[in-house]
Amino acid sequence: MQTVRNVSDLRNVMHRNEQPIYFISATNFNLIGIDQWVRNLKFISYIDCFDGRHPNVFVPSKAPHDEFESIEDINNHMLQHKDVIDHVKKRGGKPAATFLMFNEETEGLCEELGIDVWFPQAKLRSRCDNKMETVRIGNKAGVASVPNTLARASSYDELIKVADKAKIGRDLVVQSAFGDSGHTTFFIANEQDFARHAKDITGEKEVKIMKRIKCRGATMEACATRSGTLVGPLLTEVVGRKELTPYKGGWCGNEIFPGAFSEKVRNKARDMAFRFGNRLIKEGYRGYFDLDFLIDETDGEVYLGELNPRICGASSMTNHAAFAYADAPLFLFHLLEFSGLKYKIDVEELNERWAKKEFIDSWSQLVIKSTDDIVDIVTHAPPTGVYRMASDGSVSYDRFDYNRQAIESEREAFFLRITGPGDYRYEGADLGILITRGRVMSDDFDLNDRARDWIKGIKKLYAAKPLSEVQREEAPAPGSFKIL
Repeated sequence: MQTVRNVSDLRNVMHRNEQPIYFISATNFNLIGIDQWVRNLKFISYIDCFDGRHPNVFVPSKAPHDEFESIEDINNHMLQHKDVIDHVKKRGGKPAATFLMFNEETEGLCEELGIDVWFPQAKLRSRCDNKMETVRIGNKAGVASVPNTLARASSYDELIKVADKAKIGRDLVVQSAFGDSGHTTFFIANEQDFARHAKDITGEKEVKIMKRIKCRGATMEACATRSGTLVGPLLTEVVGRKELTPYKGGWCGNEIFPGAFSEKVRNKARDMAFRFGNRLIKEGYRGYFDLDFLIDETDGEVYLGELNPRICGASSMTNHAAFAYADAPLFLFHLLEFSGLKYKIDVEELNERWAKKEFIDSWSQLVIKSTDDIVDIVTHAPPTGVYRMASDGSVSYDRFDYNRQAIESEREAFFLRITGPGDYRYEGADLGILITRGRVMSDDFDLNDRARDWIKGIKKLYAAKPLSEVQREEAPAPGSFKIL
């Protein structure tokens, strides 16, 4: 059996891969472009973002199903779909699957189909994903969170009593164990704030109660391997922008560029991710993960925010950064970890090289959600492809492509459509993702004019009609689960 000893070996084995590998999810967004690096890797998607024009995306026909309440529900539905089962059997081989999200039911369905799941077990991932457990793992690794305490808060009085004991003040941020994009992050400065979110807080056995700081969000992806933890670049986060999301603490994009943070902050975050990943290995976890960081604007201190024990929304940026084209995308090391191949890679050398500015170029992505408090049905939606911005800021479709590298300048952007004709458009619905060269935020981390023009331009390309009474009964409620 070949031993992978360097990046050249890794690229070679992935280029020659014979084993069918699948990324099964609502869309291929998170791993878009990975199929160009890995032979025989295909996407199985519930949503046809490409109108059937992507050669490596398979979309099963629509079939009756119970109402989806999570990405796991979507994946489990597809794994029981005749079209998917026939597709996997037709391609043959010993299939392996990767997911954005999955649960123990998913694992059982994969076992029935003879599909290996190339991720740590769902039970372990769920434990690590718990925000309380993230704090505890970080503490073991010497990776500090914002000053906090973990406790129950069955009333506002109890919350204040706990906060006073922990000496973290009374301007607080409260988080429950699970939740994405701001859905379960609550800003509590007084009893009225608590009352608005009481039903989401008081029923929890334990919540994370943090001191509220003025901070900038950042995210960094890494991969825990038998050779140690590989660390990607530090990305900015676009959070809670009203033009993009109705959720105050909701993630809605990222930037990657060399000067995003000071060298001191970048090095601190990289060291924290390295140590956290090595601790995850001791906890039994291996493979791809993401850490969110909070950078205090008053003193530059870097704190651990959250752990995503999986690929995530930032993965589409990390795996297309300059270091990925110089060496290999970070996700290839995840595939290597689960492939059964022998390997011994120099993690220290790769981490040192990837930390250099020349291995970081400038890209941004914006997750565009419907922000209006209304439900209707889309009659026209902009197709996936490359769009162009005119000098007056207007946006128009230019050409079809499924490769984001086709963007030639900051006047172009790649748009991946999520909500299409016939779909419901509701508050919080993901309309699509816009990827462009250059920055979308100012140095003050506010959306810049170019970003606002792109957002307005894409939204103007949507048209919709009111609901009928029958459709109104079937329409999803605002705040439905996210699919990215």
